[in-house]
Amino acid sequence: MLKYQSVLLDLDGTLVDSAPGIVSTIAYTLEKMGRDVPAMADLLRWVGPPLPQSFATRGGMSSSEADEAITIYRARYLDVGVYDAKLFDGVAALLRGLEDAGAHLAIATSKPTTPATVMLEHFTLSDHFSVIACAADDETRGTKAEVVEDALAGLREKGLPTDNTIMVGDRIHDVEGAAHHGLDTIMVRWGYGGPVEWEQAHHVVDTPRQLHQALGIPGGQA
Repeated sequence: MLKYQSVLLDLDGTLVDSAPGIVSTIAYTLEKMGRDVPAMADLLRWVGPPLPQSFATRGGMSSSEADEAITIYRARYLDVGVYDAKLFDGVAALLRGLEDAGAHLAIATSKPTTPATVMLEHFTLSDHFSVIACAADDETRGTKAEVVEDALAGLREKGLPTDNTIMVGDRIHDVEGAAHHGLDTIMVRWGYGGPVEWEQAHHVVDTPRQLHQALGIPGGQA
């Protein structure tokens, strides 16, 4: 039996393995700005939070430097990086199973609207979702709590239920943003989080089959 009427899903690291394109574009941006480029494993930690935050905190940039970095990043990412990604195995079946079971689906991502829309359309995912809530393109609004708020508001505007809603994501930001609105989070281990982050989740799954079961999709297909 389906356990949740509505399901909010993160994009990067949950539905799509977008790290190659994001990491290579961050490296390109740092090189353009004359900065040292961390090892690829370290750059993976930049994936998840809003990028202005990552450039400031992890890159040690001032506000004006972070703004310059974002300008360089956006142009390169939309031209090249957004296409250097792939769906995680089992995602297409997961979304079909949720729809067939009658769940209402919403994207809740801190990825800005334009690249998120390009990615969803590239993988023909858009039609699965009643609501697509993203960060603003200028990234003035885009914390996970804010996009979760937008996703819930979008569902309500369409007359869809939000009382029994779950967040599915891969990073601590998903857990914290959902908790801000009283929602639990199921974390997926195939994304970009780690053990310390997983400890904060309501439930953690290793495979799409386990996620099917956690959401109560009939049959638990993978």
